[in-house]
Amino acid sequence: MIYPIVAYGDPVLRKMCQDISKDYPELPQLISDMFETMYAASGVGLAAPQIGIPIRLFIIDAEAFSDDPELSIEEQNFLKNFKQVFINAEILDEEGEEWVFNEGCLSIPDVREDVFRQPKISIKYLDENFNEQTKEFEGIAARIIQHEYDHIEGKLFTDKLSSFKKRLIKGKLNNISKGKVDVDYKMKFPLLSKKR
Repeated sequence: MIYPIVAYGDPVLRKMCQDISKDYPELPQLISDMFETMYAASGVGLAAPQIGIPIRLFIIDAEAFSDDPELSIEEQNFLKNFKQVFINAEILDEEGEEWVFNEGCLSIPDVREDVFRQPKISIKYLDENFNEQTKEFEGIAARIIQHEYDHIEGKLFTDKLSSFKKRLIKGKLNNISKGKVDVDYKMKFPLLSKKR
């Protein structure tokens, strides 16, 4: 099932999400639906709040980055097979000198901005079988995780922009909330005026 993706301005995107237990209702189906939804929107990551469910769950499939010629062959090969489910994740550490990368978000279509993040993270999480994992990631993989992790913390990539940049895109963000944006995937807009 393909869910509509919740647009900027919906309160669910600002919620601190809740941990879930192994017996969360129909979790395998939800995970499968999230992958289907993400692929339908050509995304590389999707967090549960983006489909209106405020739980600490996000998914990633970074294969789209595996043919980026600016990345090393090693990183391309890693990203080709980097498909992962993160449940109840907790970033333990972020290190290294911040680097810039142009980010976008399925909940904020048509807005892409340069965002600074640290290049290396250590994260503890449960996989889809509820096995606990603690892993280190760096580069693009780390960045995608940081972006999705922000979602389960109620944060968006636009929060990391300078106040000047935020002022520049304010009108665009308001339009997204009202549904005044062209998208080729299903979305749910918080301020879309109800047609009578």
